[in-house]
Amino acid sequence: MSKVRILAGTRKGAFILTSDARREQWDIQGPHFPGWEIYHVKASPVNPDRIYASQTSGWFGQVIQRSDDGGESWRAVGNQFVYEGVPGTHQWYDGTPHPWEFKRVWHLEPDLHDPEMVYAGVEDAALFRSSDGGQSWQELAGLRGHGSGPHWQPGAGGMCLHTILLDPKTAGRIYVAISAAGAFRSDDHGQSWKPINKGLVSEFIPEPTAEVGHCVHRLAMHPSRPEVLFMQKHWDVMRSDDSGDSWREISNNLPSDFGFPIEVNAHDPETIYVIPLKSDSERYPVDGKLRVYRSRNGGGEWEALTEGLPQSDCYVNVLRDATCVDRLNPCGIYFGTTGGQIYCSPDGGEHWKTVVRDLPAVLSVEVQTLS
Repeated sequence: MSKVRILAGTRKGAFILTSDARREQWDIQGPHFPGWEIYHVKASPVNPDRIYASQTSGWFGQVIQRSDDGGESWRAVGNQFVYEGVPGTHQWYDGTPHPWEFKRVWHLEPDLHDPEMVYAGVEDAALFRSSDGGQSWQELAGLRGHGSGPHWQPGAGGMCLHTILLDPKTAGRIYVAISAAGAFRSDDHGQSWKPINKGLVSEFIPEPTAEVGHCVHRLAMHPSRPEVLFMQKHWDVMRSDDSGDSWREISNNLPSDFGFPIEVNAHDPETIYVIPLKSDSERYPVDGKLRVYRSRNGGGEWEALTEGLPQSDCYVNVLRDATCVDRLNPCGIYFGTTGGQIYCSPDGGEHWKTVVRDLPAVLSVEVQTLS
């Protein structure tokens, strides 16, 4: 029987939760690295026992941890993230120059084919790649160097590269998203990049339809149809049918178009999930009701999924990396909250169960389906 393994990063350590295919009872291991902020934990799709963790502390800085035995043991690997060439400056909120600096790794994305290759999205926004299992890192400097980099601005959480998507069908195609600069695509393994923000409108920037400057919160795709992208923006839920060359809004009947995560069902590329929040100043569920919204037609209409979720006095947040899906049938949907809860729906969102209730604030949730 298949097993499911949840990898959770929290404000005070990483946790590994394991269940069988029924996804009813969970064994909880952790905390690993107690007291440390673990921004992201993710396993290699090629070697499921290879897991990477982004470990961060205001006192001790950034550490990349790696496990080669499914999280039983860990060791720190190379942590030299050096901006290539002259670091330069970018524009701060008030228009003054601000020097580029390395603060933390927000997102780790192991390669789809090479077990030794892994990408890292960092703050200040840059993309790094390791070809030796995290021992050494090189910046893919074409991203910052394509021209608009000096004018990027930080979002409320910092100027972070938080999303990395690797196209499973087009060799060398990579998508990233940066808060607050927008979405970008490379078609040559990360050597050169172009902004892909046509159709985005952001009223809070000087030029609402500018090429860059948009606060993109998350991108998602289905591996069978990678040319179709979905986006949760600071405001607006968006869709692209041409690999990001143009976007259209699909917020439609959502109660709010502000939120952080967006996911696609593993077995239906037209079924997508978002978790709306009241507003960017009141980052909690609309009406204090924790509701996941599902669209079965690619964003044409949305329905609230509530069974098993708190429907009163709920004021948690769900962060951009804290939602994921498994590959079982029916597809399982998972998300974690800043209140320390992780929820699972083993039936595509129809019914929700609490996996664990009292973790530290959850920063990221990833899931593995193991044979």
